[in-house]
Amino acid sequence: MASSRRFFVGGNWKMNGDTASIGKIVDFLNEGVNDSTTTEVVVAPPALYLTQVIKDLTKDVAVSAQNCYKVAKGAFTGEISSEMIKNVGGKWVILGHSERRHIFGEKDELIGEKVGHALSADIGVIACVGELLSERENGTTAEVVYRQIKAIAANISDWCRVVIAYEPVWAIGTGKTASPDQAQEVHALIRKWLNDNVSNDVANSVRIIYGGSVNAKNCRELATKPDVDGFLVGGASLKPEFIEIINSKS
Repeated sequence: MASSRRFFVGGNWKMNGDTASIGKIVDFLNEGVNDSTTTEVVVAPPALYLTQVIKDLTKDVAVSAQNCYKVAKGAFTGEISSEMIKNVGGKWVILGHSERRHIFGEKDELIGEKVGHALSADIGVIACVGELLSERENGTTAEVVYRQIKAIAANISDWCRVVIAYEPVWAIGTGKTASPDQAQEVHALIRKWLNDNVSNDVANSVRIIYGGSVNAKNCRELATKPDVDGFLVGGASLKPEFIEIINSKS
């Protein structure tokens, strides 16, 4: 039985781009995505370029920030808030990305608090979970992912605006990709955890997307897996091949 969950593809541009190169990305998105596109598409430019992208990009693609803090305003130098994202027209925010966890030291509890605040500010959340290579090799993938998602779930009352991104850290920007079966295995574990700890309805409705060196060559096979509801794409989202990834389910 085919899933009723709408396929979801996010593009995380990370710390890349300038006004000219981002203008070119917007151009190929405007040409390649329209109201007949069956996949929900979201892109996340660096915060400095949110307003440029929101102004110039087709309304068939939503815009996300790459991060935000857990309160609306205050003396938090360098941070942005969910309210600011919403104020300029952003619809989503990526939280808990492995680079935030492992480079900037964000802990599970903080990520959960940020998720809760973003949702309270009416911003959709792409919540990221995933294990290190050492954790996969020592057999603790499920334990790590369950710990991360538990901290996120504790701050969610309404799952309608939440997408979970499974991103094995060993496959981000490395050129390595979890095999379709490896991705499906962890996605199924996440869905089972949601069923056992939240509700059957949430487990069946929440989209779980895969991130980890997704590209035009591997996206179609990954998209065939029953619990893979889309992708969070890094480097390939800066290139025209992103359109092929968006259309991988069609």
